[in-house]
Amino acid sequence: MSNQRQQKPTLTGQRFKTRKRDEKERFDPTQFQESIVQGLNQTGTDLEAVAKFLDASGAKLDYRRYAETLFDILVAGGMLAPGGTLSDDMTRTEFCLFTAQEDMETMQAYAQVFNKLIRRYKYLEKGFEEEIKKLLLFLKGFTESERNKLAMLTGILLANGNISASILSSLFNENLVKEGVSAAFAVKLFKSWLNERDINSVAASLRKVGMDNRLMELFPANKRSCEHFSKYFTDAGLKELSDFARNQQSIGARKELQKELQEQMSRGDPLKDVSPNDGNLKIDFPPPLFPSRVSVCA
Repeated sequence: MSNQRQQKPTLTGQRFKTRKRDEKERFDPTQFQESIVQGLNQTGTDLEAVAKFLDASGAKLDYRRYAETLFDILVAGGMLAPGGTLSDDMTRTEFCLFTAQEDMETMQAYAQVFNKLIRRYKYLEKGFEEEIKKLLLFLKGFTESERNKLAMLTGILLANGNISASILSSLFNENLVKEGVSAAFAVKLFKSWLNERDINSVAASLRKVGMDNRLMELFPANKRSCEHFSKYFTDAGLKELSDFARNQQSIGARKELQKELQEQMSRGDPLKDVSPNDGNLKIDFPPPLFPSRVSVCA
């Protein structure tokens, strides 16, 4: 006799109960948005009350699942469609970054709301950084005032270490660069950043993610020169940044010259035949930008 248990016969069409843990929750950002918008409308312009509401709501709402929707609402008032437009058929709130006053004090207060939220729910860090990258790609879909507020907020967030300078890669988008949106946004962003930190701190953050040598990419190829960059940002009141970029260009030129020297030496070429102007390099020696470093200027 077989020791295996015989399977019990079942009636045709019999339904089996599904365990709750096996059921997948349906993705419903619309319902999530309505909950957040309702809460924001009740708190009004009191950012302290907003921060408390967001803190408490995280225990009831699924921030991990709807992080993008949450940040869209806090910045733009509602979920953003591709390109940066708001959906007309969805509930929105007027209490968001884009409807706030355009000044540093207000932007610092909004930065604190994001800072408190992410400190409370650490898992939102990555999603928040991805949100900022996305918003920068949507810049053409925003008004000039909305861009200014986003730039100021981003500069403060960078200064406080809430996001990495790697988000600046979104500004190198060809369409944004071609229309001058990237450079104009960068002016507001760096002014805000330098309002909070000195140029050495900004430079360290840029170097950490390899952005220190990419600032020229804010301009189209035909304007991508040290002279144009320097004039543009100096005229905008950011001489510290233009000096930093010039210094980085000089360091790059020096490294290029050193590489050429090494190649010629490896070939056995006499050193007297090697000129600093080989390869169309122009090297001058101005005072260093940073006292602790020796630098050259192109």
